[in-house]
Amino acid sequence: MHTNNQRIPSLELGRIIAILAVITIHSQLLVTYPLYNETPWLGDFINQASRFAVPYFFLLTGYLLQPKLTQNPIGTALGYIKPLTLIWLVWSVIYLPIPFNLTTVITQGYVAERSQYWNFLAQTPINSLLEGGLVHLWYLPALVVGVGIIAVVIRLNIQAMLLPLGLILFIYGVLAGSYFNATDIPSPFYTRNGPFFSLLMISLGLEIRRLNISISSNRALLMLVLGMTIHFIEAYYLLHWSVDFRIHDYLFGTPIWALGFFMLLLANPNLGANKYLQPIANLTLGIYVSHLLFVIYLSNLAGFLGLDMWKKDLLVWLGTIIASLLFSYLVMKSPVRRALLR
Repeated sequence: MHTNNQRIPSLELGRIIAILAVITIHSQLLVTYPLYNETPWLGDFINQASRFAVPYFFLLTGYLLQPKLTQNPIGTALGYIKPLTLIWLVWSVIYLPIPFNLTTVITQGYVAERSQYWNFLAQTPINSLLEGGLVHLWYLPALVVGVGIIAVVIRLNIQAMLLPLGLILFIYGVLAGSYFNATDIPSPFYTRNGPFFSLLMISLGLEIRRLNISISSNRALLMLVLGMTIHFIEAYYLLHWSVDFRIHDYLFGTPIWALGFFMLLLANPNLGANKYLQPIANLTLGIYVSHLLFVIYLSNLAGFLGLDMWKKDLLVWLGTIIASLLFSYLVMKSPVRRALLR
């Protein structure tokens, strides 16, 4: 998502597509439009159709870090982990005091609004630690933990164990996560967090580059469609276990789907070879850490203006894209760049 290795245009285009998908998820696009049995199927579909995004970022990290991790695992990992941890800490500190529900602030006061949120975080301290000041920041600790484990495994010269370990954690993460209602398998914290998903996807990206794996566009597209189909079948199946269709961060089909997307881009390296795309791709980390704040405040604004349905969706979704892009651009040009975005 934010490494400085040699650029492949198609993978950089993938970063832009993926960050738009992340914004789409958090904007809750079209989730207030019931289509059948009072269910917003279109919004549900759009939400789950965007779930390739974060696994793509994990794959990209493993792919881009592979040469340095293989040569100097501990040094590379520490050099990567330190700035990410600082970014996570800084943005957690930013988000913790900022009120989210302005109506509550107006009617009950700032302390009442923040106390509700702080009490919510205190109820699940391990989850809160693995997420930070706002829920979407979970990606950064998951990335840190995944890269850290990989570095130790490579340093111990047991790299053959990397994918089996990642696969075991992933299977457990799915069964104790989205499948919990069907399996009753417990977990110490929400299995989207930590290494349960990140380790497998980062390791896959690393192995793709280490082994120089490539497939044709047609096979990659088939993999993408197959994985996406499995993901949606699972999400529909889990409705019978009273699991919300939109809740799934990843299912068994998600890695196949994300791999298909990644390999499709690798098979077409010059896709997105445009001088205007690279500067935007460089802003994806800034957009990621900041966008949810714009979603929150634009949703507040929509409420104050009495906007609903498509008007609210347009304001929140498009407004977040523009605002977070502009914000990230200005931060990158400012003296606070190192503090906020490394």
